[in-house]
Amino acid sequence: MSAIKSHPKGLYLIFATSTAERFSYYGMRAIFILFLTQALMFDKEAAASIYGSYTGLVYLTPLIGGYLADKYWGIRRSIFWGAMMMAIGQFLMFMSASTLNNTEVAHGLMYGGLTFLIMGNGCFKPTVAALVGQLYEPGDKRLDAAYTIFYMGVNVGSFAAPLICGYLGDTGNPQDFKWGFLASGIMTLFTIVLFETQKNKYLFSPVGEPIGIIPGAKREKQKDKAEQIVHPKMDKRMKLRNAVIIGLLTILLITFFCYAFPGDWVSIGIFTACIVFPVLVLLDGSLTKIERSRIFVIYIIAFFVIFFWAAYEQAGASLTLFASEQTDRTILGWEMPASWFQSFNPLFVVLLAYIMPGVWSFLSKRKLEPASPTKQAIGLLLLSLGYLFICFGVKDLIPGVKVSIVWLTGLYFIHTMGEIALSPIGLSMVNKLSPLRFASLMMGIWYLSTATANKFAGMLSGLYPEEGKVKTLFGYQIATMYDFFMVFVIMSGIASLILFLLSKKLQKMMHGVE
Repeated sequence: MSAIKSHPKGLYLIFATSTAERFSYYGMRAIFILFLTQALMFDKEAAASIYGSYTGLVYLTPLIGGYLADKYWGIRRSIFWGAMMMAIGQFLMFMSASTLNNTEVAHGLMYGGLTFLIMGNGCFKPTVAALVGQLYEPGDKRLDAAYTIFYMGVNVGSFAAPLICGYLGDTGNPQDFKWGFLASGIMTLFTIVLFETQKNKYLFSPVGEPIGIIPGAKREKQKDKAEQIVHPKMDKRMKLRNAVIIGLLTILLITFFCYAFPGDWVSIGIFTACIVFPVLVLLDGSLTKIERSRIFVIYIIAFFVIFFWAAYEQAGASLTLFASEQTDRTILGWEMPASWFQSFNPLFVVLLAYIMPGVWSFLSKRKLEPASPTKQAIGLLLLSLGYLFICFGVKDLIPGVKVSIVWLTGLYFIHTMGEIALSPIGLSMVNKLSPLRFASLMMGIWYLSTATANKFAGMLSGLYPEEGKVKTLFGYQIATMYDFFMVFVIMSGIASLILFLLSKKLQKMMHGVE
């Protein structure tokens, strides 16, 4: 407890702001797939595609938001406008659910709402995460714990949101979905009021200067001038070369992905951006050799993180359908809403996030704490074990028989242990390895891997077994839930093994950053 009290007060404003904003996001997400299938009457495959496109783009736009914050707006302004756009998006979703008798209007409002939510999240998500690092001096040992506390705030909102929005919207009556969206919209407005009224009281650097006002690129320029640090500069010839490389790479990737995903422009855009923007940063002539090496570490780990989130994000799609259709949710005669399962994971996160900083501290004092890459490999392994656990529950299951609630609960608990080992540690790692002038942008690139993973997750959700349909993946036939869950056991297990083998090499490339 004393360790938690030692953090700057600004961390707890960020904690509360993130709690409110994540309530908005996860409240809407908890009922979204059900809204698509039960109110707007999309089939499961189409609904999974829309869901995957939405969650993928939610994690793609932080790249743009991070760039704007670093170059022009600064963090505080980005957080304000991001929250404003998200509020508009939630109220458009409310209006969509209020006009179900007019399908065309309901669909149009839904797509408009998703657009505002995507753009707003792009401005909010990378900046609020980058703000945590500015509260501490470089090299501060408390940073991993700070991001774990920040992550706890995210999950307090994630825990409450499905319970409240699910209770209001997931009633079995399609007309009630609008109340869940309305609750999310109101909480977004609360986020704006909280941050705007408290930011000038608590957001200060260790030396007492206000943070989040001046864009990161301008702040680093001022710091470099004071310390007489000179970065390499790009001449016109180098800039032209980079423009040609990026242009040709973009054309080649779009051509390839158009062939691989004909007509799916969301997938084409996300997968192209996932390669082009990281290359663009590496081509920046101001990077030193050590900075470029550290950025490579971020990219390599981000690649493996794709496999984690592609499996983990089944929670909002295929696992919600599994909870709704094939899980016995009856408790003492009362049937729990399927959307409530999405509160299990954040509840476990809150409990474990309180414990894990102490665990890392205990291991650190004994010089046994694993490095960041190893922690993330452990996260992937636990994810694989979570799906292996539920495989035992569904193996040889007789059609029409529902499984015990224990199996999904166990899966979410094991997945949460993996998430705590991977996600907050990843945020801290990005903050420590990124040059200051690219702080929000690199956070956006980190989230870009999650964008790719979410779109990939939507595609994998489309493999969810349906009666009368034969589905395959690379020749592997998926006819039962056991077949479906084994896809994630194998995928995340192999990714974990490879990352374990690479961990020592990645530690050397970090050049002393722990």
